[in-house]
Amino acid sequence: MLDLEDVLAARERVAETARHTPLDYSHTFSAMTGADVHLKLETFQRTGSFKIRGATNRIATLSEEEQEAGVVTASAGNHAQGVALAATRIGVDSVIVMPEHAPVSKVEATRNYGGEVVLHGDDYDAAAEKAHEIEREQGRTYVHAFDDYRVMAGQGTIGLEIMEDMPGVDTVVVPIGGGGLISGIATAVKAKEPDVRVIGVQAAGASSVAESLRKGERVELDGVDTIADGIATRTTGEKTFEIIQKRVDEVVTVSDDEIAVALTTLLERGKTLVEGAGAVPLAALLEGTFDYAEGETIVPCCCGGNIDLNVLTTVIMRGLVETGRYLRLRTVLKDRPGELERLVEIISEHRANIYAIEHDRASRDIAMNDAEVELDLETRGPDHVDALLAGLREHGYEVEVLV
Repeated sequence: MLDLEDVLAARERVAETARHTPLDYSHTFSAMTGADVHLKLETFQRTGSFKIRGATNRIATLSEEEQEAGVVTASAGNHAQGVALAATRIGVDSVIVMPEHAPVSKVEATRNYGGEVVLHGDDYDAAAEKAHEIEREQGRTYVHAFDDYRVMAGQGTIGLEIMEDMPGVDTVVVPIGGGGLISGIATAVKAKEPDVRVIGVQAAGASSVAESLRKGERVELDGVDTIADGIATRTTGEKTFEIIQKRVDEVVTVSDDEIAVALTTLLERGKTLVEGAGAVPLAALLEGTFDYAEGETIVPCCCGGNIDLNVLTTVIMRGLVETGRYLRLRTVLKDRPGELERLVEIISEHRANIYAIEHDRASRDIAMNDAEVELDLETRGPDHVDALLAGLREHGYEVEVLV
């Protein structure tokens, strides 16, 4: 079992490559939740995520023979970059297997850090199978993304930093994919102060740990579906699950919509960009998925900021929809002069801004003398949306909300 001495030993090795990241008090999220919220910003870590810590500790402990043979790993992106940089720094050759649909930004970053990238499979688990093939064929050392005590120990240095920077912390909230991050943090935190709660958070579309805890044994999901690609694993590790059972107080889940809202709120109000996995702890706090007291000191671990720009566009749009800032609707007009102008006047009276209009006379779903109109609108919140829709319906329009 991983213990505090392992984490303390890792600290010196990790310090050679990783940064001591800031613990930033958030006026915004403290006011929104009633808690005393301090964000652990691993988004400012080298390679953009916490993964460099565990990768550095593992590769620093390789024997000379293992260094000469090189390493191989599988990753959705962040562990890939950590292994590539940690290996390159000490002259070790690295092969990184990533899912075929891994974000382009993470693939290119991994190559830039010196790793040879192999794209294989639909998710992390399929990539891991390929990586183990390469391990056997080429005699490389497999650097597991999470189910390795030395990797966990490296991640646990985050827990040491939190306890030193915020001695009065009550609760630490940590994302869970395979469980390496929370295993390391929980080990450090509980050893330093057993009464501090450690809450784990998973995306609802990749909730293998939550399901495993309910059943009392590790389960493997048939598939995963979440915008939080950094924690999209079908199962947790054997070693990590044992630590989670013993040292994590509670595991909760959040939806993709909740993740999107947290990500966009942090970007807009906190001026900080995180990826989906990095927004998961904040989403759990904002949605109240775990209980906490007024004024409780809470540290959400924002574990990474490596989000693909195409994904970011989609997530921002989803966040705007969920917060009533963007609306797409459809209605039907009589196909005669002035009807579109009348509709636009009503929208203008309600102070909504029109992004786009699509006017279609040829739809088979409407009468020959009608026209179907779809509008993309900028709105100012749920109350504004409700008032706008009510106003349109009062004027006789049958309105269908599309998003």
